[in-house]
Amino acid sequence: MSYKALYRTYRPATFEEVSGQEHIVKTLKNALESKKIAHAYLFAGPRGTGKTTMAKLFAKALNCDEGVGKQCNKCKNCLAINEGNHPDVIEIDAASNNGIEEVRDLIDKVKYSTILGQYKVYIIDEVHMMTPGAFNALLKTLEEPPANVIFILATTEPHKILPTILSRCQRYDFAKLRDHEIRDRLRLVLEKENITYDEDAANLIVSLSDGGMRDALSILDQVLAYSGNNLSSQDILSIFSLESKQEKVQLLKLTAKGETGEVLKRIKRYIEKGTDIKRLTSDLLLILKDVLIYKTTRSFEYLETIDESDAQDLSKLLEITKCNAYIDKLMEAEKDYKNVPSINPLFEITILKMTSMVDKSVQSKEREIIREKVANTKFKEEAEPSHKEESPLIEKEEPKKEREIVPSLFDVVYDESKVNSSLLVPKHVKIEDGFYVLNEEQIIEVMVMAKKDIKNQLLDNWEQLATLNLHPELGKKVSLLIDAHPLVATKDILLIEEDLQIKSDKVNQIASQAELQKIVQLVFKKRMFVFALTRRESVNLQQKFINLKQVGKLPKLESINLEFEGR
Repeated sequence: MSYKALYRTYRPATFEEVSGQEHIVKTLKNALESKKIAHAYLFAGPRGTGKTTMAKLFAKALNCDEGVGKQCNKCKNCLAINEGNHPDVIEIDAASNNGIEEVRDLIDKVKYSTILGQYKVYIIDEVHMMTPGAFNALLKTLEEPPANVIFILATTEPHKILPTILSRCQRYDFAKLRDHEIRDRLRLVLEKENITYDEDAANLIVSLSDGGMRDALSILDQVLAYSGNNLSSQDILSIFSLESKQEKVQLLKLTAKGETGEVLKRIKRYIEKGTDIKRLTSDLLLILKDVLIYKTTRSFEYLETIDESDAQDLSKLLEITKCNAYIDKLMEAEKDYKNVPSINPLFEITILKMTSMVDKSVQSKEREIIREKVANTKFKEEAEPSHKEESPLIEKEEPKKEREIVPSLFDVVYDESKVNSSLLVPKHVKIEDGFYVLNEEQIIEVMVMAKKDIKNQLLDNWEQLATLNLHPELGKKVSLLIDAHPLVATKDILLIEEDLQIKSDKVNQIASQAELQKIVQLVFKKRMFVFALTRRESVNLQQKFINLKQVGKLPKLESINLEFEGR
């Protein structure tokens, strides 16, 4: 005998066995008891939520030998429907039978009387796939079918069905099943199949099923085919290319600590082993949601993804503002995944942006360190009486004034005398209304010339920009760089990505360039022309670069000659 899939083996045989959808079950049972049976029903909802199962249960309740509303599963009608060979319960797949000829054939057969049961039930699955012509042909029959004929239309996309069809049906909307409903059903199946399992494995399957009972049982079937009679979370992770909860928590911890090197190693490993990046992004969002909930409520009862220990550890590393920023970045990435040919680079960029974020609390500590370093350097002579008179920084008449006012916090940390004040600007850059403008071709050339080691060096030290936040002249422009992310870098040009157009415009103002170049020289010891793109521009240009590379039409490195003024 051929193997029968679990979702078919454990398909509910009565209304009472249905998981979830209580409102639909109650309404249909009441309609059967009161004999108020409509001639057409529309079952709409996500896949695997029980639409076809409910249709067959309804057909069984109409035709059971024990009477309307019963489901004895013993009579010839119930058994025939369970086995899928009842002559009066006709299941049609509209995805492959969607034409006008198929509908006309169906209409011709509607007029014939039943063979075995009391009602003839037509279950049309994926009905939204029918052509407009087929819908129109069905319209009259759907409105006035013979007394013993009932149509049940099932669809995942009700918005695609003609309004004239919708108006002739009683509509029932199926919702995704709740986690505990899927979990309870899984446990029942596992016990009946004599499968040993751990709770983490069951929870993983619930998470992967996304509210669909059929998907949950199909996943279980697949895992059992791999692991035999022992269901473990590790097997599920291996089969579906997923990362463990602890791995995801550790990635967020390293990201929050700004450990770029370790983060890059982990991302590389994910890509090499084929990890489902979309799923990983979604799981990271769920973890961050738990962290945010814990930080705002200080209660563990609302945690769904992580345990108390992980929530406490992550909450220590993530301020609320930073947690919200992480969530925003990951949600932006999820939206952009459908616009790029490969999501791996976009995921890597997103995580690196998150890694380079610096908490305000961290910035404050860094400022205090700078203040202390400057103060100690300027006033260390005061703690050494033997050198007190020799120090040119101490005014003998008013020794305390220097303690109250520090002329510049950065004289010791950064030597501004070594900054080259001449502006480094590409000779062929266009100037419009006070802004520098690089066209797409020029940016593509910069991307071809880019040096990965230069970019990595910038990324590794990006958080050091925060040390200039309090600079009396450069502080305002520093924030433009802190909030940005370095896209590519050559020895002369730095392309950055800003999340807002207004920030991109401020970077590209001619008036801003001198201060931005001074900041880059002070922090990174490099003279670079700084140019900003918005997120949308960045995604579009990266995709164009990849497309050109795939067809071999990128400009050759040796043919690119960007000359600069002020070198």
